[in-house]
Amino acid sequence: MKTIALADYNIHVGDFQGPLNLFLEQSAYSQIFIIVDENTREYCYPILLEKTNLENHSLIEIRSGEQHKNIHTCSHIWKKMMDAKADRKVLVINLGGGVIGDMGGFCAATYKRGVDFIQIPTTLLSDVDSSIGSKLGIDFADVKNSIGLFKNPKAVFIDPVFLKTLPLREIRSGLAEIIKHGLIADKKLWDEIKDIDNLQEVDWNSLIIPSLEIKKRVVEIDPYEQNIRKTLNFGHTIGHAIESWALQSTAPLTHGEAIAAGMVCETYLSTEVRNLSDAEAEEVASYILKIYGKYSVKNEYFSDLLRLMKNDKKNANGQINFTMLDCLGSAVIDQHCEEKQVEDSLIYYAKL
Repeated sequence: MKTIALADYNIHVGDFQGPLNLFLEQSAYSQIFIIVDENTREYCYPILLEKTNLENHSLIEIRSGEQHKNIHTCSHIWKKMMDAKADRKVLVINLGGGVIGDMGGFCAATYKRGVDFIQIPTTLLSDVDSSIGSKLGIDFADVKNSIGLFKNPKAVFIDPVFLKTLPLREIRSGLAEIIKHGLIADKKLWDEIKDIDNLQEVDWNSLIIPSLEIKKRVVEIDPYEQNIRKTLNFGHTIGHAIESWALQSTAPLTHGEAIAAGMVCETYLSTEVRNLSDAEAEEVASYILKIYGKYSVKNEYFSDLLRLMKNDKKNANGQINFTMLDCLGSAVIDQHCEEKQVEDSLIYYAKL
């Protein structure tokens, strides 16, 4: 068991049985609500029950998928809590991936002006991304995470046992955020990642912990994303636009798949705007394509993708805001470029 201590809460990595039971024993909640989707109810909820002393609790089930991370699902969650006469002394347990963590936390943080919640991420992506940093929210008007707030959980419990319940595509999705952490802050981590060929033989704890340590350092310095925390947006300006676009199609992408494409494009932009070498950009693109393949980004999509980028919450003064790389392992924030260069990055990706 590894405990990563932040200012207001702890992240426990390893077998959660002891730490979670101790947390529950030391608390005096009037009710406990567990938010699940159809997948975590089937595969993860039994593990939770087996390892904890949870006897009296209410289950709130939502539909899985980013397309359900919206105000309508929040209304369903709030209504279930209201019908159960939940007061301000309840605990919400978010058992699931990033959608449940973001939305369940958002619902808890806004219900009756805020009730306690804990995160039990069940995907690799949520282990290393949404589990830390206190960002909560939902998608609105086709723009990801455009409605939300910052609010700390009472605790986070990360247990790799849940990764055994995942299909390979979900593991691959989570790896994208670990890749990002290496590229923006830790060349040694990137060098370790790029030697991975078989995702089914990885010791994930050896990557989860350093990845969390990187995000911890960044979040503690800049909790509200005014400065250095923007480095965590590398790959996300273009990646979120691709993800939102794909959600409207018959072939939606996972978050990690879209961010992987975004990182290739934004690595290219780093060679145009910053000091990243062509060889470094090729190294990143080659590995990402080996793991993720390539999403079809056609020229006729470009205007819609640019429209989505212009609505990104990170923008300022009418300019699309990017994080770029000066070299592998070092990022620089608040970078801008011409729309033509953004289109060139999409063309570069499409031609790989």
